Amino acid sequence: MKRILKRAAALLGCVVIGAALPLAGCGNMETKDQTSAEPEQEASASSAEKEPVSVTLNEVAHSIFYAPMYVAIEEGYFAEEGIDLDLVCGFGADKVMTAVLSGEADIGFMGSEATVYTANQGAGDQVVNFAQLTQRAGNFLVSREQEEDFQWSDLIGRDVLGGRAGGMPEMVFEYILMENGIDPAEVNIDQSIDFGSTAAAFAGGQGEYTVEFEPSATALEQEGAGYVIASLGVDSGYVPYTAFSAKESYLTEHPEVIQAFTNALQKGMDYVASHTPEEIAEAIQPQFEENDLETITTIVSRYQEQDTWKTDLIFTEESYDLLLDILESAGQLEERPQYDLLVDTSFAEKAAK
Repeated sequence: MKRILKRAAALLGCVVIGAALPLAGCGNMETKDQTSAEPEQEASASSAEKEPVSVTLNEVAHSIFYAPMYVAIEEGYFAEEGIDLDLVCGFGADKVMTAVLSGEADIGFMGSEATVYTANQGAGDQVVNFAQLTQRAGNFLVSREQEEDFQWSDLIGRDVLGGRAGGMPEMVFEYILMENGIDPAEVNIDQSIDFGSTAAAFAGGQGEYTVEFEPSATALEQEGAGYVIASLGVDSGYVPYTAFSAKESYLTEHPEVIQAFTNALQKGMDYVASHTPEEIAEAIQPQFEENDLETITTIVSRYQEQDTWKTDLIFTEESYDLLLDILESAGQLEERPQYDLLVDTSFAEKAAK
């Protein structure tokens, strides 16, 4: 039976999804010859094997930035792979990691920096990244005024809502500043507000600029509260921004579940790579009922144009090293954990074939 669907707020909405896969062979069992017990038993065994597996996925936020995952949900790819998916929102990478470590969630979807922090804290059961979804930052710099000729140096001495210290939005922002020869200390960066609450704070009058995900950035524009003047995704380059991870013990004990989950994600990636923004927007609109189709299409186009999504889910060593460089430049890295300790590409490689 499908799980009860629930909806909670995260940015503009967090969702709990339940998708049950019909049992193969059930429709034929009633018409079988009742004098033959053995075929009936075989059909029953086959049905049991195809019983959907419940998987709880905790996402860091609910954003159009993660479109391939929502395509996989809405197009039924998880159900096709035998996954009964329960999607909940963690409201931040730290909370997602807590859910994974406690066993409340089977899989976490968050910035992979959280797995680095956990490893450096001496976690016995490592949380391992097995699939990377995005390859660019999904944030945009929003100003209270239109700035046609914006330069990053314009932020010196200005008030910016950057997000939680140690989180990827804030660290990528600081990385861009340094790449442009600006010491982050020259900018008045407010790190006291969680990134899920910065848009509301900005709309309420705090800060001269804010770093925002979609759909919050576009929502601020539509409300006349701000203007998107720069893309952190474009200016930071290819960054392994978000990934799926699970405890090493879960990967070892449930490899078939992780493979099925990754296969479903890859189908979502393939769909996004081969469809127009209009088609993608229509597919994921049930996940964002608060937004009209035109708004979703605009946001998808913005992300697609900046090459946000990978074509596969393989988390490369090169991108991992860049992640560590960003953490190091932000003063958030004590040690550089080995790539093989925190990344397993075997599931993504198999899904990509």
